[in-house]
Amino acid sequence: MEKFTPYEKLSKKKKRELAAGRRTVWAISPVTRRPENPKVYNRKKAQKWEDDSASVLSLF
Repeated sequence: MEKFTPYEKLSKKKKRELAAGRRTVWAISPVTRRPENPKVYNRKKAQKWEDDSASVLSLF
């Protein structure tokens, strides 16, 4: 059984190991579940718009 050592007194290497272990406990990554920012430029949306305008011009 290991002795308890306060987090502040741990070595940098041990702190990194503990932090990495705590991050991998998440079942679902909260980063991937964030809603998209509507103000950010979206390349996929821009391509879709170009495709729609091309199909309208070909009808004439």
